[in-house]
Amino acid sequence: MSKQTFQIAVLSGDGIGPEVTQQAVRLMSAACEPFEDIDLSLQEVSVGAQEYLKNGDPLPDSAFDVCRESDAVLLGAMGMPSVRWPDGREMTPQIDLRERLDLYNGLRPIYLYAAEDSPLKKYQAGEIDFVIVRENTEGLFAARTDPQDQTREEARDIMLITRKGSLRIFRAAFDQAMQRRKKVTLVDKANVLPSMVLFREVFEEIAAEYPEVETEVVYVDAAALFLVQRPQSFDVIVTENMFGDILSDLAAGLVGGMGMAPSGDIGEDCAVFQPSHGTAPDIAGQNKANPVATILSAAMLLQWLDHPSAKEAGVKLDSAVKKALADPAVRTGDVGGSLSTTEMGDAILKCL
Repeated sequence: MSKQTFQIAVLSGDGIGPEVTQQAVRLMSAACEPFEDIDLSLQEVSVGAQEYLKNGDPLPDSAFDVCRESDAVLLGAMGMPSVRWPDGREMTPQIDLRERLDLYNGLRPIYLYAAEDSPLKKYQAGEIDFVIVRENTEGLFAARTDPQDQTREEARDIMLITRKGSLRIFRAAFDQAMQRRKKVTLVDKANVLPSMVLFREVFEEIAAEYPEVETEVVYVDAAALFLVQRPQSFDVIVTENMFGDILSDLAAGLVGGMGMAPSGDIGEDCAVFQPSHGTAPDIAGQNKANPVATILSAAMLLQWLDHPSAKEAGVKLDSAVKKALADPAVRTGDVGGSLSTTEMGDAILKCL
């Protein structure tokens, strides 16, 4: 039997990144171990605020080349509040990767594993189950590196919406819906912003290509309300870059917080998978961080790889997380439990 080897770049990053990435790598490797026709070749790459402090560049060309040439990238967490560019912005090499690799399709799955994890308390396991599809390369982030008025009397951020970018993110969203419950919700601000009018026009064009998919359109402010009032009604939410960034955190709060929220940034030929949380420097190095989001991101990575055994390994890892979290005692401190980062990894490994 011939064996396919997948090159995986591992960017542990800053703060709690190395701790949660270590558990994800351990679980990802264990999930693949029973399959004799696949192998993972993992290459650790130094990227982030600490790399900037050492060498003056948070995303060196050599590191970027490894990411570009790999089959997929597993990323822990990047940036530190105290390490900033001269203009005051934090280091965000993860955003640089999205833009330079054209990873336009940001997937943010939201799933409730137990009623106790949600501040809403009225939903049972699995009743909150949707995915946010975030356009990753345009929107309000598009002008973030543009020169600004050096007198500091004025600053502008420009929202960029293109037909090309809208077409591809909407097709990605509808394709997701076809694999799920066949409903897509567009979140925009088309009552105020001309850019959002175009966004909605393109959405309606693509919706016509998927007559079997139910659609609704919701303004972003109303979407924040409905996520709290009726989260169970959503299946696939598609939206602009900044709106997706904000709503992803709100949605994560519905199911236990950022430690329970994985993500994938996907392009045509490359993808980066990472937890939605930040570096949490206040607990870094203390073995307290929740690794679930990173482990689930690793499961997404495996399911994205173009090989049936890798996809099966990813499904098994995702199922192991569900099985482990069915026990309300299997929780780290951020979700009301007492397990360490390592102990949480152990619990999921046992189920795997």
